[in-house]
Amino acid sequence: MEKKGSGKMCGRFTLTVTLEELLMRYYDAKSVTPFHTPRYNIAPTEMVTAVIHDGQTNRIGELRWGLVPSWAKDDKFASKMINARSETITEKPAFKRLVEKKRCIIPASGFYEWRKLESGEKQPYKVTIKEDSVLSLAGLYDSWLAPNGQTIHTCTIITTEANRIMAPIHDRMPVILSRESEQLWLSRDNQDKQQILSLLCPYSSENMVVTTVHKEFFKKNLG
Repeated sequence: MEKKGSGKMCGRFTLTVTLEELLMRYYDAKSVTPFHTPRYNIAPTEMVTAVIHDGQTNRIGELRWGLVPSWAKDDKFASKMINARSETITEKPAFKRLVEKKRCIIPASGFYEWRKLESGEKQPYKVTIKEDSVLSLAGLYDSWLAPNGQTIHTCTIITTEANRIMAPIHDRMPVILSRESEQLWLSRDNQDKQQILSLLCPYSSENMVVTTVHKEFFKKNLG
């Protein structure tokens, strides 16, 4: 018998499209990213490509994955803040004030998830979207002033309950925004809290593809 995962998820993802494709995907957004290369195994605490709205237009830049609230004394808990549960983001001190104006999108080509087997081993899977090279993962971001005076911009990926295709693997999944809802999520002009929270729902199973990844391949090439 196999057991599905529990706890935090969405700990690794890929982004293999070009910067030009991202600029076109997000409405000819402006870029403040000095360079961009395909990445096949993006991990927590690394810099990730993100899309924000500056009040006038979309902007593509980099955020460090693992949220550090602006009021934090240090950044030691960043690795534990890579995900935020959609059900509690309006309650948790680290997230509730960000929902209003600091929403972002973390583009991905796909993400990895592991299913824990009865043997104790973990089987990796790659999750992608049919007929689309980019997944828009809903996120929140914040800026933190480090003791050395450096401002560090960080983010977290929002998760929700698993849909039908993800449930056998894990009880959570990242919030994947539909194309129609991307700008509603990003726009700072959108202050409709009920509408914003309604976007944080499981993505349609019919549009997702789950592929088994050979464990040895993952360890050798992606681990």
